[in-house]
Amino acid sequence: MSLTPEQAKWFAETFDRLVDNIEHAVLGKRTVVRLALTCMLAEGHLLLEDFPGTGKTSLARSIANTVQGNSTRIQFTPDLLPSDVTGVTIYDQSTRTFDFHPGPIFSTIVLADEINRASPKTQSALLEVMEEGRVTIDGTPRPVGRPFMVIATQNPIEQAGTYRLPEAQLDRFLMKTSLGYPDHESTVALLADAATRDRAQTVGPLITAKAVADMSAVADGVHVDHAVLAYISRLAEETRRARHLKLGLSVRGCLAYVRVAKTWAASQGRHYVIPDDVKDLAYPVLSHRLLLDSEAEFAGMAVTDVIDTVFADVKPPAERAA
Repeated sequence: MSLTPEQAKWFAETFDRLVDNIEHAVLGKRTVVRLALTCMLAEGHLLLEDFPGTGKTSLARSIANTVQGNSTRIQFTPDLLPSDVTGVTIYDQSTRTFDFHPGPIFSTIVLADEINRASPKTQSALLEVMEEGRVTIDGTPRPVGRPFMVIATQNPIEQAGTYRLPEAQLDRFLMKTSLGYPDHESTVALLADAATRDRAQTVGPLITAKAVADMSAVADGVHVDHAVLAYISRLAEETRRARHLKLGLSVRGCLAYVRVAKTWAASQGRHYVIPDDVKDLAYPVLSHRLLLDSEAEFAGMAVTDVIDTVFADVKPPAERAA
């Protein structure tokens, strides 16, 4: 069902209220908050990468507090086991049956704090649930419900005691972004309110889990012209043959690009996607999916440099497809 202009207006107004609610805890980062909410409403997962103390956990908890669903926080450490995340089946001697004890992954919003501090074995416990929305334990698939979102935070790889996330897991994150340090005015405002130890607690629930699912369904109705789809396809093909990349945009990444572009357009009050939406989302959607070759890394190149080159080489459509 196609989205009407009236529905797009309602979506944008509701979206802005959600952003305002989260900004009570995260000051001066409206663009990042909008990206995070877009990720949630596109039914994707978000990776927040930044240095310690920039507010990654506060943003994740604020999003979780905004939704009237259940939320859990998993502190990833080197000794965390996969069963600590997914749950475990325990034999009950009194009933002589095996009872399943669900892990913290069975929640609406799951905050995976400092995900790259856990071992690769534990990180892999998230692969199935992030892709299929279910966990298979002892051969039995168990759905986690809908909506479901993983918000993972990680410190840069240069920090001691971290494990790089594998490319297969990075591709399961719909978007990757960072907060960075706040500007001068926001910093002063934070310092003036230093008595508030946990700003995320000031964020109250504003939307139900069902409403999140409803908004996601509304965003699915945003129109994407064939010319824009062809534009995304050409961008993907260009990344796969780009000189400095050894891993380009996958088909899963293309599908994610379309989903997030629809939600981004609806958040702007439009019932259709334009090429500028694709450009605006390039860094958060592509930067963690593209992998530089060793020569480019040695030369000090950044993935964003390659993304800029790709978008310069592939011209956006100037008119609708016939």
